[in-house]
Amino acid sequence: MAELGASADLLVVAGGDGTILHVVGQLGEIIKPIFGINVGSLGFLTCASSSTYREAVECIARDRINFSQRALLEARVHLGDKRTGKMIALNDAVLSRGELSRLVLLRTRVNGEPLTEFNADGLIVATPTGSTAYSLSAGGPILDPESGVFVITPICPHVLTNRSIIVAEGSIIDIEASDPDYPVFLTLDGRTPIHVERGSTVTIRKAKRTLPLASLPDASFFSVVRQKLKWSGSNV
Repeated sequence: MAELGASADLLVVAGGDGTILHVVGQLGEIIKPIFGINVGSLGFLTCASSSTYREAVECIARDRINFSQRALLEARVHLGDKRTGKMIALNDAVLSRGELSRLVLLRTRVNGEPLTEFNADGLIVATPTGSTAYSLSAGGPILDPESGVFVITPICPHVLTNRSIIVAEGSIIDIEASDPDYPVFLTLDGRTPIHVERGSTVTIRKAKRTLPLASLPDASFFSVVRQKLKWSGSNV
């Protein structure tokens, strides 16, 4: 996939949101514009469907597509002097408990300053693109793709005043797996979970590069929200 991406000017991805997230994960450091054609269910990240793909291909041929520069997350796991390589996500980084049905402790800092120790099923750090995914299901807000922020959303926190908090996209978020007895796992964009050892710190920040995500000329973020989330009202 990385070899294909390196030689392409535009990647046309047929599938759903999960397919696009998988492609982004496979590309790694190679960032190429993505044009998504939805043949899945929701298709929030796609800009055409299986019934409108001919129109979409015509727009590509005539250079009539727009691109939204989507922020990416970069995550590393640190334990003492050891650290993993950079891992990239378009939607979110999620720290969560294992198979045991109990809460985990996640000590969280933003730019070196303590935020809180979440006692929860887990914690989501989402980009604006990812704010309409898992974070939204956990009660987080919807963010405009160009808002320049990230959102930290706890999953089923034990303390009811623990709610989503929005931070500047330039923030450095450190999350320590502080529970001495129970495992914590890190998942980026729904990919294979990574076991986070006790005492490890997951550092999340904005990646240096952005992902150009294609859209058709008459599309907007709010039209996508209305359509995909089935919002309606007297003025819509």
